[in-house]
Amino acid sequence: MQNKDNKELYIVGAPFAGGQGKQGVDEAPKLLLREGLETEIQNLGWNTHVSHLEFEEVKNDTPISNMKNPRFVSKAAEKVYDSVKAAAEKGFVLTVGGDHSIGAGTVAGVLAAHPEAVVLWIDAHADINTPAATQSGNIHGCPLSFPTGIDELPEDVEDGVFKWLPRKSLDFSRLAYIGLRDADEFEKSVIRKYNIAAYSMHDVDKYGIARVVEMALRRVNPGNTRPIHLSFDVDALDPFFAPSTGTPVRGGLTWREGCYICEAVAETGNLVAMDLVECNPHLGEHDEHIKSTLHSGIALVKSALGQTLL
Repeated sequence: MQNKDNKELYIVGAPFAGGQGKQGVDEAPKLLLREGLETEIQNLGWNTHVSHLEFEEVKNDTPISNMKNPRFVSKAAEKVYDSVKAAAEKGFVLTVGGDHSIGAGTVAGVLAAHPEAVVLWIDAHADINTPAATQSGNIHGCPLSFPTGIDELPEDVEDGVFKWLPRKSLDFSRLAYIGLRDADEFEKSVIRKYNIAAYSMHDVDKYGIARVVEMALRRVNPGNTRPIHLSFDVDALDPFFAPSTGTPVRGGLTWREGCYICEAVAETGNLVAMDLVECNPHLGEHDEHIKSTLHSGIALVKSALGQTLL
């Protein structure tokens, strides 16, 4: 549970790009800080502590199952796990990526510190493909398969890939999606099979963002007693607001809808951790695209950390 008197915030920079094939996303943590992320957080009354992780590439990283770069991603996510766990035991932890494959480490790390935590996954994509089901082989589409325990990797998997991660630490009843609009058929089947709380852009259109957030929180956190981990992929926003990202999909959340999600979660008093991922400055057509994406990310963080309009 969030201690409202604890204003210690740990920024974990996770400049990792190995979970997908487009370079540049690893530059986002330093660029976000250069654009004022830490200062903006301090202006909200937080004491900040910044660390930057380093990731060493793995040679001869041949595929395992359908996964590309499996050893590299596993080792990187394990390093993220260790850092997030240590930070979450001391205060609020903000992990800045990098691609969303680091989510395997952030979710597991937060759950190690807060075993009853719930996860709100704000994303255009469900990111719950298994190593065998992924068609692209990119592990940024698989991170939730590991803590939920559906990854189906054998016990003797080569090089112990992802065997450091506690399986089934995240129960499906404590996972909710908001903003989905590009889930593949396998992911849809997983959502139906395990009755995961999932709210697509159709639901946002139908009910409005306030009611969707209310429904999601009621499903995963009845009574508002559990800590919350908010994992926000900027591609949940419509590309008009966040164009510099690896897998943009038209018809996403508006800037205000994204900020509202963060504001509403902050109002619960139970937010203990947040991820901000998939800003990619290499993919902007011009500087204004890059700046608007970075500033959208900073606005989301500020909304989650207590900034209000009045």
